[in-house]
Amino acid sequence: MRRRVVVTGIGWVTPLGTEIETVWKRLLAGESGIGYISLFDASSFPTKIAAEVRDWDVSDVGEDPKRWEYQGRHTHFAVGAAKKAMADSGVLDSGLDPLRFGIYTGSGEGQQDFGRFTEMMVAAMHGDELDMAAFTKKGLEILHPIAELEQEPNMPAAHLASLFDAQGPNVNCLTACAASSQAVGEAVEIIRRGEADVMLSGGAHTMIHPFGVTGFNLLTALSTQNEHPEKASRPFDRQRDGFVLGEGAGMVVLEELDRAKARGAKIYGEIVGYGSTADAFRITDTHPEGRGAISCIKMALDDAGLNTDQIDYINAHGTSTAVNDRVETLAIKQVFGPRAYKIPVSSTKGMMGHLIAAAGATELIICLLAIRDGVAPPTVNQEFPDPDCDLDYVPNAARQIKCDTVLTDSFGFGGQNIALALTRFTG
Repeated sequence: MRRRVVVTGIGWVTPLGTEIETVWKRLLAGESGIGYISLFDASSFPTKIAAEVRDWDVSDVGEDPKRWEYQGRHTHFAVGAAKKAMADSGVLDSGLDPLRFGIYTGSGEGQQDFGRFTEMMVAAMHGDELDMAAFTKKGLEILHPIAELEQEPNMPAAHLASLFDAQGPNVNCLTACAASSQAVGEAVEIIRRGEADVMLSGGAHTMIHPFGVTGFNLLTALSTQNEHPEKASRPFDRQRDGFVLGEGAGMVVLEELDRAKARGAKIYGEIVGYGSTADAFRITDTHPEGRGAISCIKMALDDAGLNTDQIDYINAHGTSTAVNDRVETLAIKQVFGPRAYKIPVSSTKGMMGHLIAAAGATELIICLLAIRDGVAPPTVNQEFPDPDCDLDYVPNAARQIKCDTVLTDSFGFGGQNIALALTRFTG
């Protein structure tokens, strides 16, 4: 008999805040965390806006900032969200065997120190020539020995293992915008197979830096509606022109059901289905018929033993790009048929921005809160109907709904598709 997996702790660091209830209330109210970029001078960039995590550092979760001085911003976010999730779960006080406790993250690369790099370049220039020996010498003077290592995407998982003495499986996947959803799905499978009893899973990422913004601008993926930042991200709206970069982290504690019940844990919900597929198409383009999205949603439903009539709400990837929103809508209609028009579907990226590798985990937490409170968060900036996007996207205002069984999906550059199915836990 397959082991069942429940969520017993949640935590996040987001552009709308870090406390679960505060962020949840702001999402339901349709508030925006998007503004002008302050992390670097973006005045000459086509896109000048992003959803930054502001007025927060690791001291807010009881960590000494000096200890984390050379760790990447992505690691800071991961530590913040993980400490909140672990405290929320109380699992560390339950006689947890370190060898039965693992970490599975879907985290992105860290942010390079452009200031120090520029200093190295200036110091090593002789006219128009770069003196590589001088460049290296200056680097040895001003760079911390592990600064480069700390930008690697697996560093958050490594630090979390050390922080919580998690000696079991330790894995990071980086499948673009599907990463943290895939991490959760794979962590569920590890518990199902009996290789661990508890997994801390989720993701952390920031790409709000010159290289990140430049890259996405070159791909024409970012919105350039700079005049009104809070209106720039417009999932499923006819005037959408790209996504808005966000940053942050979302972490959940996954636990084998019998263990969670034995210790009287608070249970947010059960993860019952996981689907993972590839478009096997183009690196930057979703398959026009949505074949990968369709197959991963069907796979998650089959894994959960659910039929299409049982899904009460869909938390969409909903990036606010022309192609993604159209193809995602098509995929939902292909899977659910006429019933697709009766299912509330919403995207919260209009308020939080797109957290890239961390997006799926934060949206998983949103699904758990939707189940808890019986409410669908809104899709903001839904003002101009698109004939290709004609589902019920819960426009502009949250809605009380029957919400016992939920589907969330994530799609990433490279053609990765992930879907997770969750249910209310009833015993």
